[in-house]
Amino acid sequence: MARRNKIAVVGAGNIGGNIGLLCAERRLGDVVLYDIERVLGPTRGKALDINQLTAVRGLDSRLIGTSDFADAAGADVVIVTAGVPRKPGMSREDLVEVNLAIIRDVAEKVKTYTPDAFVIVISNPLDAMVYALHKLAGLADNMICGMAGVLDTSRFRFFVAEALDVSIEDVHAIVLGGHGDDMVPLTRLCSVGGVPLESLLPRDQLDAIVERTRKGGGELVQLYGTGSAYFAPAEAAVAMAESYLLDRKRVLPVAARLSGQYGIDGYFFGVPARIGAGGVEKVYEIELLPHEKAMLDKSFASVRSVVAACKL
Repeated sequence: MARRNKIAVVGAGNIGGNIGLLCAERRLGDVVLYDIERVLGPTRGKALDINQLTAVRGLDSRLIGTSDFADAAGADVVIVTAGVPRKPGMSREDLVEVNLAIIRDVAEKVKTYTPDAFVIVISNPLDAMVYALHKLAGLADNMICGMAGVLDTSRFRFFVAEALDVSIEDVHAIVLGGHGDDMVPLTRLCSVGGVPLESLLPRDQLDAIVERTRKGGGELVQLYGTGSAYFAPAEAAVAMAESYLLDRKRVLPVAARLSGQYGIDGYFFGVPARIGAGGVEKVYEIELLPHEKAMLDKSFASVRSVVAACKL
């Protein structure tokens, strides 16, 4: 009998629980929901609840909730959601100190129990946390990346579809850069059914969509009041995991470690990359116009400053 894939989710909050559900629904494998002892009851509860859902749907995935990372040993994919979510008025940079301590603990567990897994980081500030986990856990460059661009691009696509009253399926777009207010939605490369977006909307409306995309996370923090987005981030991370587990070779915007592309070396930054059985198999470099390159440089400066604050 073939072995089922194993997906470990570090952090069983709203994002983690939804990741478990989506993995089961897509039949990607068995899922280990891991969280600290203090929330073991709710962690086990989510696993049990989803297991009971699988009976209704006829799904064969099995979930467990645990506070012992040894249960995740040998996982094919590790998705890291652990950390304190942003609160209203809090920037991603404000999260560095508290979430870095959590990432240090996760790194030790990954090194011990899942050293060969493909690791997807969601924890904020994203670009700095994936940099920290990569360094602390000693993972290969191609076996770790951050989930940001898939989410940011999905927001951009939704806002475009909403503005034009078209199917989101026909909106193609890319968002580059760090996961923050300086990200770079490229309107020049966005199209709707093959028609360039810049020919469909006036500049002021395009600028408003770009700005709303950049502040998309903050908008949800304000609306929720007590937390941040979780449905869309979970779906974005599972899309990345699925491409790895099924060797789909999807080209997705992810925070990948660069080695000279875009003039950046040694940092994780949002770029289009091919995700397959080899992890991050290829980074694609887009030829940018001068004003686009200036925006990307600004975004990288923000990422570099947050990474420096980690003092690794």
